[in-house]
Amino acid sequence: MMRKHSSPPSPSFPSSSSSSYSSPFTQSWTYDVFLSYRGEDTRKTFIDHLYTALDRQGIHTFIDDELPRGEEISPALLNAIEESKISVIVFSENYASSSWCLDELVKILEYKRSKQQLVMPIFYKVDPSDVRNQRSSFGDALADHERKFKDDMEKVLEWRRALTEAANLSGLHFKEGGIVYELSSKESEFDSRCRVPIVRSTKIRLLDYGQIDWMHFCDSFWPSATFGSEI
Repeated sequence: MMRKHSSPPSPSFPSSSSSSYSSPFTQSWTYDVFLSYRGEDTRKTFIDHLYTALDRQGIHTFIDDELPRGEEISPALLNAIEESKISVIVFSENYASSSWCLDELVKILEYKRSKQQLVMPIFYKVDPSDVRNQRSSFGDALADHERKFKDDMEKVLEWRRALTEAANLSGLHFKEGGIVYELSSKESEFDSRCRVPIVRSTKIRLLDYGQIDWMHFCDSFWPSATFGSEI
C-alpha cells in the first residue's frame, strides 16, 4: 500500500532530563508536521494543495490517506502523532463523523500537554464556533456517536472536550471566497518565544484556496529555517 509521505529519517528521541518541560524546539522529531483531516471532505482538494506546498518547502509532513480505518486508531498513526513537531488539524464538515479523526484529535491534544507540541487548527469552510460548541454538522455527528456509544458516554464526552479545546486554539479560518487569519495575543507571545513566525495582522483576506500562492502561504507560517535543524 502506497503512503503519501516520503521515507522519514532514522527516528531520534530526546534524551531524558530531570526537567518536566520539554520544548518542541529542543528535541528531535521524525516529522515536522502531522496532518489530521477527513479524507472525503478535503483529500483531493485542500489537503493535496497543502501537502504539496509543505513538501516543496522541505517541510517533512506525515499524511496517510490510504491507511485502512478500523474501530481503533492504529499504533503506527499514534507513533506518527507523537513524533511530529507540529500537528495541523483540518476541521471540515464531516470531520466529527469519524471516530478515527476524533481519536486522533484526543491524542494530538494529549501530546500537546505532555510534550509541548504545537497544534494549529484550520477551519475549512466550517464555523469555529460550531466546532467549539458542537453545532450544525458537528452537533449531528456527536448526537450519532452518543447513540452508537451509549454504553461508553465518557468517550463521547472526551471527544466533545477535545473539540472545544482545539477550537479555542489560534488557527486559520478558510471561508468561501477568502481566508481569515486568527491569532491571539497569547499565542503570539508563545510563538515569538519559540522562534515560530507569527501573522501580525489579525485579519488578512486572500483569494479562495485554489488561487492561493501556496508556497508563499507556507513560507509565512512554516519557513524552511524552522525545520530540518535543531533550534
